Amino acid sequence: MPSKVILDVDTGTDDAVALMVAALSPDLELIGATTVNGNTAVHNCTENTLRVFDWIGLPGTPVHQGMTRPLAREQMTQRNPAGRIHGDLLDLPPATTARVQPGHGVDWLIDTYLASDGDITLVPVGPLTNIAMAIQKEPRILAKIPEIVIMGGAHDHGNSTPSAEFNIWLDPEAARIVVNCGRPIRMVTLDATHRALVSLDDCRALRSLGTPAGEAAARFTEKRIEGYDATQPMHRAGAAPVHDALAVCAVIDPSIITTHFIPVDVETDAELSVGRTVCDFRFRSGMPANVHFAMDADEPKFVRMLLEILGRTA
Repeated sequence: MPSKVILDVDTGTDDAVALMVAALSPDLELIGATTVNGNTAVHNCTENTLRVFDWIGLPGTPVHQGMTRPLAREQMTQRNPAGRIHGDLLDLPPATTARVQPGHGVDWLIDTYLASDGDITLVPVGPLTNIAMAIQKEPRILAKIPEIVIMGGAHDHGNSTPSAEFNIWLDPEAARIVVNCGRPIRMVTLDATHRALVSLDDCRALRSLGTPAGEAAARFTEKRIEGYDATQPMHRAGAAPVHDALAVCAVIDPSIITTHFIPVDVETDAELSVGRTVCDFRFRSGMPANVHFAMDADEPKFVRMLLEILGRTA
């Protein structure tokens, strides 16, 4: 039986690939997607999500728009070069068939989980505002969430500040609520995603699949590579991480990432390190382990999974 998932997205280029992987994988059943303010304003994230589902021929996938700003802060100014990597609207035709569903994304998450059999993995790959708001508004959903697989966090270095990864930095209060919620959590971090790059050669292979998903993934990843080479080069040129897609692949095959089960919290107060995921690898805090924190990933397996899944059509 396919594993049920909900994706919570701030759809830019890597979210788009993640959505296509989740929608097309025979190992997953995508129940729906919620959108959140992040890479761009939430209405753009929603339109981008609808564009993806139209493009791959799955316009009936439920999409619900969620939070428009961080949980407790004024809107944060992005410090990462998102414009070079994402832009506001994806390079796909405007959505014509897919439509955003009525009702707020947070309420849909609550209703869906309360009505579930406790078998839907939650995969947030943007800022955690929707998830934290849902937990605060209706704590009973926690018992119905079997696992939360987060794309976010970093130990070695950040991408929005020297120590903070973008998704956590944009809404650190929300992230702190989620990582301390008591449910099983895996964090697919920059430490892992930067070890699983997709190259220009891989993009050519994706395009040669001849499928809508392969073409779109190649197009988006080429844009990512251009942006990363110009603004935050990886350990080799002509390649870039596709962060959010790795998180979805980790739901399909957990062996694609290497994790450490450790205490993790989020810094919300410090001037220089707000949004940092504080990782207690040596258990100095006396706190119990709460997060399976990814520090490595299997790049060849990741690329193989992308080629296999994105070669499929709806």
